[in-house]
Amino acid sequence: MPALPTLQRELDSTTAWTAWTVTAFLVVAAVTTPLLARLGDQYGKARLILVSLAIFAVGAIGATFAWNIGSLIGFRAIQGVSAAVFPLAFAIVKEQLPARSAGFAMGLVASIGGVGGGVGLLLAGVVLDYLNWRWIFGIAAMIAALSALVVHRVIRDGPGQSEARLDVPGAALLMAGLATLMIGLTVGPDLGWAAPGTLGLFAAALVLLVAWTLVERRVPDPLVDVRMLARRTVLMTNLATLVAGFAMFATFVIVPVLVEAPRGLADDVVAFVDYGFDGSSTLTGLLILPASISIVLGGVSLGLIVRRVRPERLFGISLLVMTIGMAAIAAWHDAEWQLALAMAPFGFGIGGVLALAPLLITGAVRESETAVAVGMNATVRVIGSVVGGQAAAAILASITITATDVPRGDAFTTVFWMSAGAALVAAVAGALIVPRRRARLGATG
Repeated sequence: MPALPTLQRELDSTTAWTAWTVTAFLVVAAVTTPLLARLGDQYGKARLILVSLAIFAVGAIGATFAWNIGSLIGFRAIQGVSAAVFPLAFAIVKEQLPARSAGFAMGLVASIGGVGGGVGLLLAGVVLDYLNWRWIFGIAAMIAALSALVVHRVIRDGPGQSEARLDVPGAALLMAGLATLMIGLTVGPDLGWAAPGTLGLFAAALVLLVAWTLVERRVPDPLVDVRMLARRTVLMTNLATLVAGFAMFATFVIVPVLVEAPRGLADDVVAFVDYGFDGSSTLTGLLILPASISIVLGGVSLGLIVRRVRPERLFGISLLVMTIGMAAIAAWHDAEWQLALAMAPFGFGIGGVLALAPLLITGAVRESETAVAVGMNATVRVIGSVVGGQAAAAILASITITATDVPRGDAFTTVFWMSAGAALVAAVAGALIVPRRRARLGATG
């Protein structure tokens, strides 16, 4: 995230296409996560984590030597396979630990992601300021290799639990639909939202996604079991996760642009810019760090008390806290301390969502469906993230200073309030989750 402005400048790209270095990762993640989760059920979850990490390392090495924005987007797409690591890890926790420990363990696993994110943000800022952006991907490749070694030596797989076939047509339709939708959001500001080309892309995306839904209802072993998704707990949890992912990434994509924007320079363009901190990449990482720390605190603390308080209630509280933090960012982002302070409740809410959503999902499905169900929850969060990140980039590209492509200050405020509204919608969806009996906490379905 801190590298986005640098990538745009050094690879001579636009805000919208630079955001595709995130979007491409997420689109591929949305499709490959349930595929690898299903393969994990068949061939071993630890083995598929190793496969994910290996592919990630290949993509990271390629990104290190990317020669333009297109090649970087391609290598980032390859890295998207690594998103399957989280649902596979959650499934291993559910499979190998006693039920009484599952809530805390899942919260801990989710929070470790927050720790990695916080360290990564700070490290990326330092690398950008003192080396160059290519080192970010080289270091990531080395970390992936080290992680693979640890997984290989420590985690032992249980027996496979299913022999389902892969739904290749479903995967292809989902990827095509999402990619078409994202391209429409990318070119919309330039072509015009009512232009035939833009409307054609949106119509094609709708057709592809409807076709995907129809295919999933008819194939013997669908990429996504629509009947499983229709269970109220699963449906409402996924809906809340989808919208929360939208709010989260719509914010994270534009914060680096805001922090690193110059203010008050005597240039013909930026003289009109009344926002931004003219900050370094390191400052971006530092300002986002409170969110990363709070993700850890939210995931671990709520994971500890989930045996005494219903997970549905904690999930709703997490979404409300996230909404409050997002509203605070929207209302107060004129100074560095305001942004950093508002990031804390925002991150705490995210930590609760990341920790509790898998617990709610696994409690509502059969043991054999665990990896795929949690993978689907990760997928819908990724889909929300894709749309949120690209929507934010599209708003910045649409609300600009006259005769320039420089965003106006109210473009950032618009995105932040949009994210706050999305977080509130997610909180409403979370409130509609049907409470489970305590006896079912950690049950197999």
